[in-house]
Amino acid sequence: MTLLHRASSRPATAAAAEGYDTRLTLPLALGSLLNPINSSMIAVALVPIGIAFGAPAAQTVWLVTALYLVTAVAQPVVGRVVDLVGPRRPYLVGTALVGVAGLLGAFAPTLGLLVLARALLGLGTCAAYPAAMSLVRRATDRSGEGRGTAAVLTVLAVTNQVVMIVGPTLGGLLVGLGGWRTLFLVNVPLAVACLVLGGLRLPRVPGTTDLTVADGAARPSVAARLDVAGVALFAAALTSLMLVLVGATPWWVLAVTVVTGAGFARHELRTAHPFIDLRLLAGNRPLLLTYARALLTATATYAFMFGYVQWLEQGRGLGEAAAGLLMLPTSVVAVTVASATGRRAPVRAALLVGAASLLVGAAVLAVVQPGSPTWVLVVAGVGIGGMQGLSGLANQKALAQQADSASVGAAAGLLRTFMYVGALVSTAAIAALYADGPTTTGLHDLALAMIGCAVAAGVLTLADRSLRRRPAAPTSPPAPTSGENPR
Repeated sequence: MTLLHRASSRPATAAAAEGYDTRLTLPLALGSLLNPINSSMIAVALVPIGIAFGAPAAQTVWLVTALYLVTAVAQPVVGRVVDLVGPRRPYLVGTALVGVAGLLGAFAPTLGLLVLARALLGLGTCAAYPAAMSLVRRATDRSGEGRGTAAVLTVLAVTNQVVMIVGPTLGGLLVGLGGWRTLFLVNVPLAVACLVLGGLRLPRVPGTTDLTVADGAARPSVAARLDVAGVALFAAALTSLMLVLVGATPWWVLAVTVVTGAGFARHELRTAHPFIDLRLLAGNRPLLLTYARALLTATATYAFMFGYVQWLEQGRGLGEAAAGLLMLPTSVVAVTVASATGRRAPVRAALLVGAASLLVGAAVLAVVQPGSPTWVLVVAGVGIGGMQGLSGLANQKALAQQADSASVGAAAGLLRTFMYVGALVSTAAIAALYADGPTTTGLHDLALAMIGCAVAAGVLTLADRSLRRRPAAPTSPPAPTSGENPR
């Protein structure tokens, strides 16, 4: 029998007891944008960083890969910590680490230290999103209808999904104004703002994962509930897989993935306190479909963000600032669509229209030429922006409905893991298709892969029957009132 979980017993404030506390929106949104903005800004800086250090593209790509590797592995781990100890401490520690990493990157004298700074950024940005999803789910469980949660999910979607598109534009402007080191230095004021707002507004609440134990039995420690062995096996399997995906190791390393992956599954099915409850996950088909859609849309998004921007700079001959500005229509469309549809659009309809929008944008990229009119490039960007504004928020809303309330932090972290696996798949595809540089032929092949992602995402949406019905009322046990003894 798998673990039984209970929600935490008391809300942090009177406002929170009635539903979602809107004072949390600013720190949660600001903290959540740290990851996507650092993921995307670097796209326009790879070429100038390579020139500065005399490094080829095969080395500068580690600035992208390092952040993805660390984030993909650490995200569900940090999400689990949020479930265990509550959202406040992981949020504050993570954002402090972002500030340290920003300073290290701003003054790094070597490419190696710059890669280390990117890895630390990946680790530091892992806490804010699961912390936000944990607080949103708490509000939903308390109020029944989750008053205010649709609005905050819309804000999170804008800051998490759309910022990935805004990033290249902002990055191009920052590089043009102060050089590529400003992309790291900008993290310092952002981290300070998160620390101040988080310290003032985030509630001091316990974790939501509370194991059921017999009367008089000792409650397992946080370390025991974290399942260190499971985390280690998960990290080994995922890291070896990602190193294979980016072509950094021989293909025999895939055997390490198979062995450690099998060991992870065996351990998780046998341990009393699993890091990821595979039985519950396997039985939650809608959540698995949401993860698969997130992987597909992330693969297409990052293929566009990195592959398309490189083609603009070298295939079309644009500078970093001009390439960033050409991404602006994508940003505007994504923000507009997410803001206009976030609160009311049904999840299924949003996912289907998002897949269709990706299909249109990718189809345009499949025929674009270096001399194509600017408006053709804008049409492609508008299609990708529509997908970003619709699909990102819809998958996020689906997860909020489908995940178990006691482990929503880990579930949200795992969603990010699937997204960054998609990012690394796109990185591997770009490396293979751009073997001779970012040519137009390579861009066309990349666009065909994006079309495949759009079709697959649409099929998975149609296959998810849970999206056809209205979300049920929360199934988590009600929070015990004062004086009750939770068991």
